[in-house]
Amino acid sequence: ARAAPRTMSLAAPRLVLGLLVLSLCCEACKKVTFHVPSELEANTLVGRVDLKECLQSAELISSTDGNFKVLEDGSVYTTSALSLSAEKKTFTILLKDIQEHVQKKIHVSLVEEAKNKTRQARDTILKRTKRRWGPIPSVMIENSLGPFPLQIQQVQSDTAQNYTIYYSASGPGIDQDPKGLFYIERETGNIFATRAVDREQYPSFQIICFATTPDGYSPEVPLVHTIRIEDDNDNAPYFTQDLFEFCVPENSKPGVVVGKVIAEDRDEPYTLHTTLKYRIVSQNPPITPAFSLHGDTGVISVLLPQLDRELVPSYTLLVEARDMAGQPFGLCTTGTVVVKIEDTNDNAPSFKQIQYETRVEENRVNVEILRVSVVDLDEPGSPGSGAVYEIIRGNDDQAFEITTDKNTNEGILCVVKGLDYESAKQRVIVIGVNNEAPYMLAPHSQQLTQSTCSVTVHVLDVDEGPVFKPCLLRLDVKECEDIGTAIGRYVAEDPETGNSEGIRYRIPPGQCNWINIDDKSGEVRTVKVLDRDIGEMRRGQCNITVLAIDRNGKTGTGTIQVCIVPGNKNFPRIAQTDYIMCRDRKPICLTAQDGDEAPYSTPFVYRITDRNLASMWKITQHNDNSVYLSPKGDIPFGIYDIPVSVMDNGGKVGENNVRVNLCDCVTPTECDGRTRQLSGGNVTLGLWAILAMILGSLLLLLILITICGCCGRGVMHRQVTDDCANHNLIISNTEAPGEEVMDHNIIPLQNTCDQGGYGVKTGDQQTFEMVKGRGHTLESVKGGGHQTLGSVKEGGGQTMMDTCRYSYSEWHNFTHPRLGEKVHLCRQDEEQKHSEDYLLSYNYEGKGSLAGSVGCCSDQHEEEALDFLDQLEPKFRTLAETCIKR
Repeated sequence: ARAAPRTMSLAAPRLVLGLLVLSLCCEACKKVTFHVPSELEANTLVGRVDLKECLQSAELISSTDGNFKVLEDGSVYTTSALSLSAEKKTFTILLKDIQEHVQKKIHVSLVEEAKNKTRQARDTILKRTKRRWGPIPSVMIENSLGPFPLQIQQVQSDTAQNYTIYYSASGPGIDQDPKGLFYIERETGNIFATRAVDREQYPSFQIICFATTPDGYSPEVPLVHTIRIEDDNDNAPYFTQDLFEFCVPENSKPGVVVGKVIAEDRDEPYTLHTTLKYRIVSQNPPITPAFSLHGDTGVISVLLPQLDRELVPSYTLLVEARDMAGQPFGLCTTGTVVVKIEDTNDNAPSFKQIQYETRVEENRVNVEILRVSVVDLDEPGSPGSGAVYEIIRGNDDQAFEITTDKNTNEGILCVVKGLDYESAKQRVIVIGVNNEAPYMLAPHSQQLTQSTCSVTVHVLDVDEGPVFKPCLLRLDVKECEDIGTAIGRYVAEDPETGNSEGIRYRIPPGQCNWINIDDKSGEVRTVKVLDRDIGEMRRGQCNITVLAIDRNGKTGTGTIQVCIVPGNKNFPRIAQTDYIMCRDRKPICLTAQDGDEAPYSTPFVYRITDRNLASMWKITQHNDNSVYLSPKGDIPFGIYDIPVSVMDNGGKVGENNVRVNLCDCVTPTECDGRTRQLSGGNVTLGLWAILAMILGSLLLLLILITICGCCGRGVMHRQVTDDCANHNLIISNTEAPGEEVMDHNIIPLQNTCDQGGYGVKTGDQQTFEMVKGRGHTLESVKGGGHQTLGSVKEGGGQTMMDTCRYSYSEWHNFTHPRLGEKVHLCRQDEEQKHSEDYLLSYNYEGKGSLAGSVGCCSDQHEEEALDFLDQLEPKFRTLAETCIKR
């Protein structure tokens, strides 16, 4: 194998030559291996195979892989860029001799060359390459007139004398290279063209030139020479469509884009041969130009501001496209453009007639009586011409209706409610018309008014049956009316005569039988007592159909609606009449019920009918149907039968008897119904109340005996324990704070034994004896010596002090007579000199406790001092309940 030097031609595209390994031809011609780079560009020489060694007379040379092509000298080139993978790529070269029917195969393998070896070879081996001549690309005029053969270029080599070329075309015919188009003189290297070339078929050629020695050796790398075919303006433009169709709404403003025409040219792009200009050649109809065509882009726009579809529905334009930028010598072609004008609702519909007349029989309904038509210049069948009719006047009773016939666009006038000849012999209505689409005002038009027409409808008289007026009669009947009560009159009239003569009335069977009607007069009476609480009358309403028949047998119908009006038929009753009232005397709520409806029910008025009980009990209003019953004062315990009358809003009074058991109890469950007779009335006490009073008396007697036993040791010598008044509730009527007064009638005893009284100090307490001015002590209220409260005479007249406190009875017996005397003096003294010395009565409460106050007034808020309340008598339970914290 011989490695070819790597060179680059100035005229040829980039050519990467790898390691060229010449053919290693085996005897069987089966396999050839080339080491090439991993990336191969298009038109890269891979290597050369000696084809003559395998088959001398090869007529057809082909490759099984389209990415490679094989020339006649055995050179293998890539047709496209390739990237070799890790695996080697293989393909087969086929050699055929058609005449001898011989075929040979050469297997070619491409192996990626090692990069490190290549780099090492480059670093270690330096080779000198001779500078070569690179010809510039040649140019050949398309469709050249010759003379042929026409010399294109000359290639030369210093070391070779014979030249051979292989060429390939780049373009549509790349796989069908024209044979014999170019040839080279073997001795001179001149390249000649044998005939003219079409650039659109073959834009360029690549000529591969080989220089060989007489013995067939190629000392140099093949030279690639490019021949470019210069374009000639031999192709006229052409439009992409045979016919362009566009639409534009009428009355469009100037400048609105209609569409775009497109033309193309097969000549070389981006040259004058393909630079096109457009223009409108003609317009049909040949009136004022309506459109403009942009010369460079081919965009068609509106030019005329008054496109009217009703005048010209469409335009046909003949347009031209010319190359050479529109120069007169350029090639041109023409095309056809059709622009349709779309309809808009710029024409209002108008009636063909202004006045119409028609006839219809009275009482006819859902019958067509007239058809009206309009004229509209807009496109038929479009929303701009579709008519919408309406009755704008004369149809207050909604007796007429008009619709649109979609097929004919006519208005159909119908009668939907029967007309009455006696009421109006003719009717005049006004009909208006509009379009389905909204009206669009054209630039050149004025605002239009709605088109209208009048229709006179003549009503024809027809013999009719009687007519009830009103057709529905409502009769309100109160409950519990007597049978046969007249509740109203229902009559019909003959429309022709206007009176009720000769008309008979009857109620068809099968309806509610609450009423009947007189067949001549039409008077309506009840046939049963109407009660809303019975059977079918609970609904309170019934509709009854009545027939009216005239002399000719014509029949008319009417309806009577009987409504039962609620009456005042029920007395108000108190729902609950037995109550228990405890000692808290909480008011009782009395509630009455009445089966009637408003206005014969609430509000109720309550009243106690017994005068004696009315003075003891009172009624307080709560709401419309309830009151509170409570005693007026501290009445005795017992059972009270209280007659209470309740009057409803309709004036109906119901008598009720309310029984109240006023019981000495805390809760109603403590009363079992047994009572005792009270003095001066019908109030009695129960057994438990009597037992409670007896036990209370015994307990009080036991307490008095205990107190007397503890405090009395002799007639005048009593030892009372401290705070004898403990656990006893004492009434204290304090009226004012005390004052310090000086009176000669009250003198404090001196603290010596020589005075009439003694002051004894024992421990921390000191007792002062109060001595009357005339020698009376607290013990001798009537006078009788100089005895003091705390002393008695014992043998020899010796005076001894009793250090115990005075009892409550002793203090009371001394204080009250003296206070009475003072009060008597104040009343008899006109100048009220004694008013400043007025004595107030203070009840004796005993000695203060060292433990302080009890209950909520205690500084320590202790509640243990209230335990004695649990042992008090029953009459103190109310006070105990008051003191309990809630």
